[in-house]
Amino acid sequence: MRLEKLSIADVPIRGKRVFIRVDFNVPLDKQGHVTDDTRIQASLPTIRYAMAEGARVVLASHLGRPGGKADPRYSLRPVVARLSALLGKRVGMAEDCIGPTVEEAVGRLHEGDVLLLENLRFHAGEEKNDPAFAEQLARLADVYVNDAFGTAHRAHASTEGMTRFLPTSVAGLLMQAELSYLGPLLATPKRPAVAILGGAKVSDKIGLILNLLPKLDRVLIGGGMAYTFLVAQGLPVGKSLVESDKVDAAREILTKATALGVDIQLPEDHVIVEHFDASAPSRIVPHDGIPAAWMGVDIGPRTVEAFAEAISEAQTVIWNGPMGVFEMPPFAKGTTGVAVAVAATTATSIVGGGDSVAAVNQAGVAERITHISTGGGAFLELLEGRELPGVTALTDKPGVES
Repeated sequence: MRLEKLSIADVPIRGKRVFIRVDFNVPLDKQGHVTDDTRIQASLPTIRYAMAEGARVVLASHLGRPGGKADPRYSLRPVVARLSALLGKRVGMAEDCIGPTVEEAVGRLHEGDVLLLENLRFHAGEEKNDPAFAEQLARLADVYVNDAFGTAHRAHASTEGMTRFLPTSVAGLLMQAELSYLGPLLATPKRPAVAILGGAKVSDKIGLILNLLPKLDRVLIGGGMAYTFLVAQGLPVGKSLVESDKVDAAREILTKATALGVDIQLPEDHVIVEHFDASAPSRIVPHDGIPAAWMGVDIGPRTVEAFAEAISEAQTVIWNGPMGVFEMPPFAKGTTGVAVAVAATTATSIVGGGDSVAAVNQAGVAERITHISTGGGAFLELLEGRELPGVTALTDKPGVES
């Protein structure tokens, strides 16, 4: 899959209808107010660029899972007020995302105007990638822009299907930033290259590890997935989370890493508890000292120190997944410690995944991270080496070899 794509800055858009697929799948409270506008903020550079260039801007997004039919609980209308405030300009709201009324509303736009379409998933054709639905969306556009990296792993009508009906399909500024950082990581990262992997399950990361191993020098493993690797090494883990059916896969990864000369570092010590509860008394034990009735919930201080040292020696650092039960404050110290270490490095640092991103934000170090990915599933699938339909559908940049 080629990642060198034309961007919105590469094509003329003045006076044209520019359809921008954004990711406004934001949380709403019971009163219908946006409670976290991070995804809206992330789309602003592309929207502002299109406005400044004199485009007639049409924005499209999904919100939640309305099941292919209109449901006022999932209307994008609450987003309009927030987006208007952020842009300092009134944003129009369409009553639907396809149809004659919507086409007329788009036709009335002037240069620099912005119109947000209603939830794409109010139509079953969106997730089914129905060609007829995709063609109706394409009628609203002269230029297609995908700025929703978080949906790029889905072949939906608004991310893949409608590009078949338009001559030009380009990346937005956010999408371009994702590809520009993740592309070199998958090709030839600056060495030494270190991956920090955590989270509950080994099964979620097997593809990623196998794809990245030849490009890495070290892999630092924490979180629940570490205990499956420790079992593969014959160490006691008590009642810690273990995927028994993935122990052989973990053993194979360790063997392959050794053959490639990649150093896999597992926790040297653990924070353990007898009961899975934030108020449970905890102890710190060495890597081979978890009693049968106890479970690991975080990496210990020696591990944080060892991981920080490995991170400090790297030229490229990629992090996905927490080091412990991050949602419980008493067991978040390992994840926070790693966040601080990643922020302190002079290496190119790339962070992706909800808990990892939350950790750098909570630690107040987000601005010191080179790139924070907006993709969840798309981020992981790209690192696994899988094709992303929403990226493949974009027009390749001419004269650039993959």
